Amino acid sequence: MDATTYGQLSESIHKRYFGERAPLEAAIEVTRRCPLECLQCYNNLPMGDLAARNRELTKEEHFRLLDDLADLGTFWILYSGGEIFARKDFLEIYTYAKKKGFLITLFTNGILINEKIADYLVEWPPFAIEITLYGRTKQTYEALTGIPGSYDRCIRGIENLRQRKLPLKLKTVATSINKHEVYAMKRFAEEDLGLEFKFDGLLNPRLDCSQSPLSVRLLPEDVVALDLHAQRNRDEYRHLAERDLASPPTLEAYDTLYFCGGGKTSFAINPYGEMSICVLSQKETYNIREGSVRDGWEKFLAQTRLGKKRLRPTKCVTCNIQSLCSMCPAQGELENNDPESPVEFLCEVAHLRAMALGFEVPRHGDCDCCNGSARHQSLKASAARIAAQEVDVEAPWKAPAVLLPVLSNASPGGGCGSCGSHS
Repeated sequence: MDATTYGQLSESIHKRYFGERAPLEAAIEVTRRCPLECLQCYNNLPMGDLAARNRELTKEEHFRLLDDLADLGTFWILYSGGEIFARKDFLEIYTYAKKKGFLITLFTNGILINEKIADYLVEWPPFAIEITLYGRTKQTYEALTGIPGSYDRCIRGIENLRQRKLPLKLKTVATSINKHEVYAMKRFAEEDLGLEFKFDGLLNPRLDCSQSPLSVRLLPEDVVALDLHAQRNRDEYRHLAERDLASPPTLEAYDTLYFCGGGKTSFAINPYGEMSICVLSQKETYNIREGSVRDGWEKFLAQTRLGKKRLRPTKCVTCNIQSLCSMCPAQGELENNDPESPVEFLCEVAHLRAMALGFEVPRHGDCDCCNGSARHQSLKASAARIAAQEVDVEAPWKAPAVLLPVLSNASPGGGCGSCGSHS
């Protein structure tokens, strides 16, 4: 039984026994500290950040959280960071979760996974482990992570898990630094290691409001060229476009702000005990240290999801290709400090995906990407280059002589100061 089928079956069982309003999944960030200094990361903090460490939920608080989640009927848990193994007590927290019967996915960069940890995971196997690989070569990987020796440690971590036949998957985030190695990473994972691989080229600003990750964000043309380079990907996006255009989404029929699964089937808890609708949305949070997880889910998040109304119409509401777009209120918050403000980068990517596949997007609202608008002709030319596969997705990256200061997550004035959890 594959993961998709298993997930559908578990959701059906979950609803039968716990009802529609029980949370199926919780994403838990155990820390935002990490031994890497990745340029594109939206939430990493230095390993030695004592202020951050002292604010994190304690081991005992995590145990109580897991007890509460079990009582709520939560089925799946995603543990992420920062780097989960940056916490010396993570395996104790993880084991407690295993004993409670949760299905668990682990997100990690792999560099701290030694033989001892790998052996332990054989004894207590997770449902899945996903390691982010930042480059196929040492040069590219470490240009992005900023830490000498991190590539070899990552490969060693991958091998420690693979040799023990643990349920491992690899993935990457495509940036201007490693885009030329995305398909080399894909071949390495699938052909050399026999592992599933996926990638994502959509970066967002940091949770502390710093725009620094956008300095290595791909151009929309590069994002879509990578997306559509493989036939399987083209077929999947074509199916989504055909479905949306044949039966357009009906967001305009709803007056609520949130239209995703956040707060409906899932939620997130950050390292400091703040519950939110998802890991990216940190404007509206509920402190489980001052209340209960149940109240956070049944009252606060229910009110956040159902009580937050759209204040104005936007072009997103009447868009007919929403399945090709990653726009959501959290993305609007991060990029524009407004959950209802469309992210133009995402809009351009969505239109390019459709146009490169030969679809004409029906005009919707005041959209600069639609036919007759200012940018439409340039997008049309870009889509033609992508369709003809004239965009070289494996052209080597050439590092600039000096990286701009904006690339530093610690650059002065890099954040808005509104997110206390990142101070």
